[in-house]
Order: sequence, then C-alpha cells, then structure tokens
Amino acid sequence: MKQKIDFIIDRACISDAAAVFYIEKECFSLPWSETQVEEEIKKENVIFLVAKGDDCILGYVSGQMILDEFYISNIAVTEKYRGFGIASALLEKLIIEIEKQPCAFATLEVRYSNDTARKLYEKFGFINLGTRKDFYSHPKEDACIYTLYISENEVNHL
Repeated sequence: MKQKIDFIIDRACISDAAAVFYIEKECFSLPWSETQVEEEIKKENVIFLVAKGDDCILGYVSGQMILDEFYISNIAVTEKYRGFGIASALLEKLIIEIEKQPCAFATLEVRYSNDTARKLYEKFGFINLGTRKDFYSHPKEDACIYTLYISENEVNHL
C-alpha cells in the first residue's frame, strides 16, 4: 500500500504552465503545448485547478463554462503520484466550483479503454450517455461521453 502524501488543490497560475505541460506530455498522445496551457489558464470562463505537493505539480483538471454547460477538457496525474487519490480530489474540487455557478451539467469524453478514469467518473455520479466513434487518434479509439447533471431540472428531463 502506498504511503499518504500531502497536497493542496489551488487555481492554476501561469507559472504552473511548464509543469502542466510536462504532465500533458507524459499522459496524452496529443498533448497541449505549453502556450496552449498558458492560454487556457488565462481564460475567464475556464476553471483550471492543480494539485501541488512535494514541491511540484502532481496533477491538474481543467474545463470551461459555455453558457450553463461545463466541458471538462483534461484531468491528469503524473504517473509517480497515481493511486494517492489526487484525481478524486481534483474532480471533487472541480464539481464544488461548478456547483457555485448556474450550471445544468458537466460533461467530458474519455477513451473507451480507460477503465480507471471511467470508474472515477462513475464514482462521482457521471453517467455514460453514449459513444463518439473514432473520437481519439494515436491510437484511434472511440470515446465514452460522460455527463454529470448539476441542476435538478436537468435530471428531471432524463
């Protein structure tokens, strides 16, 4: 069993972009550039959170509010720090932040084969609503569309 580590979750700032870019390269086949990360952090309609511990960025989550819908762009934890509950803590904090806004739902796509991520989303109440055929490339794969209804009115329309 892994030892517990201490970390905090905070809003990302421009000085975090290089570390986030490093995690992007480690975790994704088509990573955002450092400039793209910086631009995302600067946007007003974006929530960009980082987990900080051991004097470094351990993981992050980001997404943007469009009207009353929140689109989660990425969530990633550097390989060395997986299994410590960082992704869960990031997602929990993100949901708390989303709930402060007039938001109907949060949604995201995840690789069909990413069972770990899918279980994480389901743990937080996200529902698999369908598939986007060949959504990912390098390698080509379908995406599952997961949605978490925030507004009670949205749940009643299902």
